[in-house]
Amino acid sequence: MTTADLAHAAHADHGHDEPAEDPHFGKATGGKIAMWMFIAQDGMSFGGLLLAYGLLRFSSVDWPQPSDILGIPLTAFATFVLICSSLTMVMAVEGAKNRDQGALTKWLGLTIFGGLIFLGIQVYEYSALVHEGITFATSTWEGVPINDRFGSTFYAVTGFHGMHVFSGVVYLICILLKAMRGEYTQGGNSYSPVELVGLFWHFVDLVWILVFTFIYLL
Repeated sequence: MTTADLAHAAHADHGHDEPAEDPHFGKATGGKIAMWMFIAQDGMSFGGLLLAYGLLRFSSVDWPQPSDILGIPLTAFATFVLICSSLTMVMAVEGAKNRDQGALTKWLGLTIFGGLIFLGIQVYEYSALVHEGITFATSTWEGVPINDRFGSTFYAVTGFHGMHVFSGVVYLICILLKAMRGEYTQGGNSYSPVELVGLFWHFVDLVWILVFTFIYLL
């Protein structure tokens, strides 16, 4: 066997040890890249709000204990609903990929329903807090004045997230209407818009877990 033959055999043997090339590597759509860029900058916005909240809270000696004022059990239920809606969103994307229009519309509808429940609970919570005297500008609890920045930071952070949930629900409704016409179950990359709204919805859910931990539990 010649030297060239030995080199060729060694190269062939080495080729069997190399991992198979990922067919999806480097093939992200422009929409997915744009969504990830949006999520990155939006995440920094939430990070800035939470950082400001933390600085204001821990630099104040008269900051009230959130668990004494906020409804932890009800908000924990809302958090559970939002997490479940993230799971239904995963099922919706799978339905689109499998060209199953019935599954896609069903899971999208359940995701929207979960988002509406969350928003309803948030509106109820805001109404109860305002009735007790906690507003954006001034705050009282059981008739006793408390740190005014408690109300302003609470509404700023949770309201900003609530706007994202509302936007996500509107986004999902638009996707659902088109899904009912069969636009995302035609094979190929037709499911891509469903995947994009799923990325946004998962981001909204993840951010809420952080907000719930920082604002309600700590």
